[in-house]
Amino acid sequence: MAKKEQEIEKKEGKKPAKKDKAKKPNFFVRAWKKIKETFSELKRVTWPTIPKALKATGVVLAIVAIFLVVMTGINIGFTYLLEFLTGLGG
Repeated sequence: MAKKEQEIEKKEGKKPAKKDKAKKPNFFVRAWKKIKETFSELKRVTWPTIPKALKATGVVLAIVAIFLVVMTGINIGFTYLLEFLTGLGG
């Protein structure tokens, strides 16, 4: 039924009626609401203890160090292989 009304209005040269939309609040109201929501969520977070945080940090650093050694070894290996195949080098 709405399509028929729009087609009739289009034929008669009228602009289609705009639907009533609720105006959204201005930027500052929306920003303040988001900040309040963020702080309310942060109150519910279970924060780790210092020893747990340090242990997790140590695990991450150990994994990074292992990958550093592995990737450096692969890089050096490919460098020697390239020098061997091309005959270029010191």
